[in-house]
Amino acid sequence: MFPLAMPLNDDTVTPGFLGFGVFLALVVALVFLIRSMNKQIGRIQAPREADLKQQEWEAAQAAKSDGKPAAKPATRGDATPAAKADAKPAEKENGAPA
Repeated sequence: MFPLAMPLNDDTVTPGFLGFGVFLALVVALVFLIRSMNKQIGRIQAPREADLKQQEWEAAQAAKSDGKPAAKPATRGDATPAAKADAKPAEKENGAPA
């Protein structure tokens, strides 16, 4: 029988190959997660500060010429009224509405 109460020596107790394999698998998973995160962050299209200032200036100039108060500048999810009017519902290949 295998004795359950073996004396442990700090010099001989190591995680072994299993511990090294688990650590290596975690490192590889971390590398792939970081690469994926960088790719996803690169796809974000946030408006730049200069673009927002330009939109505010254009709205102020349009308001001056029209005599109306300045409109709120468009944000990332807003579409212009013309773009909303031009939008058509999606159609299937046979021409029927979706």
